[in-house]
This record gives sequence, C-alpha cells and structure tokens, in this order.
Amino acid sequence: MQVNTLILGAGAAGLMCAAHTGPGTLVIDHAKAPGEKIRISGGGRCNFTNLHTEPGAFLGQNPHFAKSALARYTQWDFIDLVDRHGIAWHEKTLGQLFCDDSARQIIRMLLDEAAQADLWLQTSLAALSHDGQQFTAMLDRQGERVHVTARNLVVATGGKSIPKMGATGAAYDIARQFGHEVTETRPALVPFTFSDTPFQPISGTACPVRAQAGGVSFDEAALFTHRGLSGPAILQISSYWREGDEIVLILDPKGVLYDSLRAARASHGRRNLTTVLAQHLPARLVDHLAPSLGLAGNLADQPDTRLAQIAGALSEWRLRPTATEGYRTAEVTLGGIDTNALSSKTMGSRHVPGLYFIGEAVDVTGWLGGYNFQWAWSSAIAAARAIKP
Repeated sequence: MQVNTLILGAGAAGLMCAAHTGPGTLVIDHAKAPGEKIRISGGGRCNFTNLHTEPGAFLGQNPHFAKSALARYTQWDFIDLVDRHGIAWHEKTLGQLFCDDSARQIIRMLLDEAAQADLWLQTSLAALSHDGQQFTAMLDRQGERVHVTARNLVVATGGKSIPKMGATGAAYDIARQFGHEVTETRPALVPFTFSDTPFQPISGTACPVRAQAGGVSFDEAALFTHRGLSGPAILQISSYWREGDEIVLILDPKGVLYDSLRAARASHGRRNLTTVLAQHLPARLVDHLAPSLGLAGNLADQPDTRLAQIAGALSEWRLRPTATEGYRTAEVTLGGIDTNALSSKTMGSRHVPGLYFIGEAVDVTGWLGGYNFQWAWSSAIAAARAIKP
C-alpha cells in the first residue's frame, strides 16, 4: 500500500495534522478509539487551549524553539475552529478554556476535519525503514501484516505519561533510529509523594497557596492527599523540581496574615489562636500544624514577635518530597526529542527528509491549563503545512 503521509498516533497532534495533510494520509494507532487522552482530559471536558498561551509558558532545552509554531497557529485560530463546529465553551480560571459539554466534541471535530484521511485503529508498527526516498513500514493490523510505503512520516505518538492509556515512548526509539538525540525525560504535571505520608490525616483538604520550586512560583490551589501533595499549584512546580530539592508552600500568598492577626487581637483578644487562624486557612490544616508550630492560647497572650513568627512560618513552609507519582499519573512528559535537529518552522528532521516529530514527543512541555494541547495543535499545523500533497 502506498500513501503520501503516514501518521503514527491518533491523538491530539496526529489527528490535527491529518486534518491538514489531505487525501493520501493514513493515521494509525494501537488503541481501540482515537483521542483517548483528549477524552479523559479536563475532567472529561477537555481544557483545549489557554487564552494566555505564549512561549514563556513552555519548558525545554531550547526555550525559543516553540515560538515559530505557536505564532503561526495561535490559540485564537483553534478557538475559531471550535466555534465553527458549534462547540460551546467557557473559561474556567487563568485563561483555561473547556467544552461546556464533553471532550468527545473535540474528538468528533478533529475526526470530521480529518475525514479525507484513512484511520486504522488497533494497528501497531512492527518495523520501519527509510531508503533515502521513502519510508517503509510493516504494520500489524489486528493480527494481519500490512506493508505500507510513504513519502512522509509524522511521529505523533506522545510521551511516556499515563501508560495505562497506551503510552510507550515509542517516538524516542524512532527518533534514535534515525539519528536524533533524546533529552532526559521525566514525569511532569504530577503529584508529589512523601515516604512518611505526613498528610494522610488531612487528605482531601485544599487551600490557595503560592508554591515554589526551581526558582519559579505559581499561585493556585494545593491539595493534601493520603500520599502527599497535589492540586494545580503543585502540578505546576513539579515540572521544575528535581529529586532531593525542597519545595516551599506560602500559605499566606497575599501577605495579610500578620496584620489580620494583630487586628483580631485588638478586637477579639479572648479568641483562641487556632480559631482565628481557621478563618484564613482550612481548620483541619490549622489543627495539623498546631503541634509543630506551637499554636495554642488566646490571641491576647501573643505578642507581636510571636504573631510575626507564626505568620513567617506559614509564609515559608519548607517541605522535601520523596518523589512524584511518576508517569502513572503525570499529565505530560518533560523532555523528549532534542529540538536541535528539528526545524522550528516545519517540525521536520534535519537528518531525514520527510520525517516529522510533533506534540508531546518533542522536548517542548507546557504549563498546566491547556498549553500542551495548544502545542499539539500548533506543532501539527507546522508539519502539515510543510508536507506536500
């Protein structure tokens, strides 16, 4: 079987690319259904982009690589596509856009857009080669071997995150086969774990924090779990954390606690310190911290120095996670195919003509909140525009 373009992976990037490469495109995926990570994303409503998408929201060894693709297919372009398909959406927080109804609408939209392409599910790649002119792939399609040749090969198989969804890191093997380097890969946007499970008594408690790691900080919610820490702020800093490093939780991100305690002491000095603190923090968290911080007595008994000490401790709570929950729950993979050997304009290989790498497989990782989907759309369009019919 001869095709113009063979796309490996029927996820966000693969389907978006297929929508723009036209007839003569074959998309394969080993899953039973396309877009499985889209389906489960955003609590089933798909956080499909972010209004504030810009290159500064992406990590990678080359922080400039993503600029070209993101500039030539923006969040506004994808929003226009969603609107043309009549999909209702809303902004949740911090520019995060979600479907009003279901993530399945995004999958349906992509399949409609890619209707001219052939889609083979439950199909895996058994062998792959390139003779200088075209690619030859041996496919295992539901137990039957199929020989396919293609002028162009687009690798959109994602990273290692969420192996139960079928993630394998196969893109890295293909990259190495054709002379590409792969940077260190790590789980990203992932909860932290602690060996002594210190937060098990307050599992399920959440509060707004400023979380810091690796020189960056995010103001969002943190969630205490039976295994450690999760929530948006924690997932964000996990991309910047390395094993052995501390993280800092600022439980008073607005910096008002000291003045609030002094004002409460003047008006309600007989109140218990923990009762007043519970007006600013979850009561379960205050009770959890009380022994280690010595939170006892009435406000009237606390001098300014003591109130400043308490406010300071809650403004710089240093913790040292043991690890993360790993690829099992990581939303994305940090690192990937080295961008030094890729064109930032086309996502094409500088080693092999007709070879393209897009989406999560590449060493470009976005923040939590729709940024990684936007990278999938933008990188897919960059490759599709470079592929000749």
